[in-house]
Amino acid sequence: MKKAYRIKKNDEFQHVFKHGRSFANRQLVIYFLKKEDQTHFRIGLSVSKRIGKAVTRNQIKRYLRQAFYELELQIHPSYDYVIIARRPTKDMDFHQIKKSLMHVLSKSKLLSKGRRV
Repeated sequence: MKKAYRIKKNDEFQHVFKHGRSFANRQLVIYFLKKEDQTHFRIGLSVSKRIGKAVTRNQIKRYLRQAFYELELQIHPSYDYVIIARRPTKDMDFHQIKKSLMHVLSKSKLLSKGRRV
């Protein structure tokens, strides 16, 4: 995922939390905020230390980045997304995390009805 597609600064995370909307399922919480001046989406990932050690947390973040990369054509652009992983994600593989992400994105009407990958 390119650097232009990531949210890194705490101020940007807090702005999405305060002014955005959220949806959740058992595994993931998604906050999103529409940005009219952006041509592409940006994502910020948060995986708590309560989920596991660094190896586990980094693996979950890699899975989420890859899932966003594969769903890039279906995700509405010009949004900032913040994804918070919950505890059940530590026992999930990539396909389960992608399915959970697709579920929460479609629940929040952020996934277009085009082709499914």
